[in-house]
Parts: sequence; C-alpha cells; structure tokens
Amino acid sequence: MIIEAVRLVITLAFTAIGFVIGNSLPGWTEGSTIDPDVSIIMGALVGAGTGYVLGGLTGRLVRKGLDRAPDLVARATGPQLFAGTFGLLAGLLVGVVFAVPIVLLLPPVIGWPLAALVVLVLASAGSRVFASRSGDLLVAAGIRDARPPSASGATGLPSFLVDSSAAIDGRLLELCRAGLVRGEIWVPGFVIDELQGIADSGEKRKRRRGRRGLDVLDALRDVPDTVLKSTDESPAGFEEVDAKLVALAVKWDATLISTDHNLTKAASLRGIKVLNPHALGESLRPSVAPGDVVSIEIEREGTEPGQGVGFLDDGTMVVVEGGASLVGQTIEIEVASAMRTSIGRMLFGRVDQ
Repeated sequence: MIIEAVRLVITLAFTAIGFVIGNSLPGWTEGSTIDPDVSIIMGALVGAGTGYVLGGLTGRLVRKGLDRAPDLVARATGPQLFAGTFGLLAGLLVGVVFAVPIVLLLPPVIGWPLAALVVLVLASAGSRVFASRSGDLLVAAGIRDARPPSASGATGLPSFLVDSSAAIDGRLLELCRAGLVRGEIWVPGFVIDELQGIADSGEKRKRRRGRRGLDVLDALRDVPDTVLKSTDESPAGFEEVDAKLVALAVKWDATLISTDHNLTKAASLRGIKVLNPHALGESLRPSVAPGDVVSIEIEREGTEPGQGVGFLDDGTMVVVEGGASLVGQTIEIEVASAMRTSIGRMLFGRVDQ
C-alpha cells in the first residue's frame, strides 16, 4: 500500500513536469515544427513512465525505512532522540532559507524539485549530526554535567565500566564487597537494555542469567565505597555493544570490567585497562579435582550422543556422560577429568552411582 501511494504521488508529479516541459518545448527553438499537442502528450507520457519507475524504487526505500524506524528508535537513547528531533527542525529551517532563492531564481519545473531536495538533505543531515553529538549538545545547553566519568574526575575515584557478562557472572559484587574494587561503577544504558532483553528471554537459562545480572547491579548500590551510576551516552557510529563499550572506555579512560574473552582481548590491544572477574576467580578458586562429587542440573543434551550438559554456579560447563536422559533433573556426578580452554575450565564427569 505504501509503495503504491508513493508511486502514485511521484508519477503524478513527473507527469506534471513532463506536461510543462512538453508545453514549453516548441517555444524553445525558433521556427520549430514540433506539434504542440504531440509535444505535450509525449512529455506527459515520458514523465509518467519515469515517475512510475522512480516511484516504485522510492516507495520500496520508504517502506524499508518505515520498517526499520521502530528498531532505530528503540536503540536510540533519550538524549539522542531529543537532539535528533531538534536537529531535524533546525535542518528544515536552514533548508527553507536556502530553498526560497532557488524557487525564486530558477524556473518552477526545476526550482521546486531542487528546493525540496535541498530541504530533505539538510533536514536529514541536521538530525544525524545532532543525534551523534547529543552528549556535547546537552552539556552546552546546561542540561547535563560536563564532567565525564574518569579517574581524574572531581570525585577522585577510579572509574569502572561494566558489561553484561560481568554483571551476569556475579563475582564483581563479591570483589566490591571485599574492597578490591572501589570507585564509580558505570553501567551504560545499552548494557541495561541488553540485560533486560536477556531477562525477558523465553529460554529458562537465559532468563535466569539476565535476572541475575540485574540483581547484581541492584545489589551494588548498597556496597560501601562503591558508587553505582548509569549513563545514557551511546557512541555514534557503532552498532555492536562491545564496540560501544570500547569507545566509552577509551573516551573516559575507565577500566573495563568484563568476562567476555574476545572483548577483553580487543580492549587490551587498544591499551584499555581490563579486569576479568572470571579469570581472577579461576586463579584464586580451588580447582575441582577428578574424583570430586558435585551437584548440577542437567540443562540440555550435549553434542555427542548420550551426553548431557550442566553448569556450576560460577558458570563452569560440565559435560556428563549418560546425562542426556536426565535433562531438567538435578543430580550428583563424579568428575572424571578437567580441561582448561581460553574461556575457562570445562569439566567432564559421569553420573555418580
């Protein structure tokens, strides 16, 4: 429906343009033998055909843009929406200022389409530019504090940037309670949104992990010598959460707290200070040795026939031989062997008889 509506409008507009050009064509050359009626009909037909093709293409682009609009709005922060709307209005105003002389100085058949194009381009550019600089604009307007979170800030406290994996892991809370991590704990809005999405998942395990992450962040508010803060700042030009976190850590000179192996590696290569609670816990935790008996819930089947997979409280994966038929049950298993990988330890066991 949208495609046809856009196509109709553009076809009518190009038909009118073709009509005007066809009507004016005989008078452009002296002694022209072009029949005015034929010129008008041909101009209108060419304009209609051109408008029909361009209208279909434009209609598809418009529909695609409308389909993407809800996702773009959902990902944008409040400051970005506010600044983007203000930029759109400013772009429209500047576009109208430039469009007026174009309409007055050029023939209508050229002036009006060109003026409309100028207004659209400047409005779009204004919206994008203002949204990308929303933080600086709010600071300039006095709406937001100009001091970025950093180790050299007015509070004198070191700053830490937390991702969703560190919140879900939970050991950050114990590190803060033990006094090993003190300062400002910053949680970006897009990280909270990510945790909310995980907590609302239809999969039981994901839902439990997401809720655990939110509970950990909530508990951090009551830890002495720790100040939990949130920020709506979202670096422009980045789609992935990891890329946004790296950009913020560089901008704020903050320590990144994450258990994501790839993220911590990438951040370290960029010179960012990184704290991995999982790696720290691995180095301090007494290892589960072969022969030990542990209690786990078999959550899913493994990759090999007959295998079941469960997880310890700290997230360590346990592969259980003969556990495929026990999915959903909490059982005791005897650890047979352990293997250390780049992302932590993996245990192998069998059902304790």
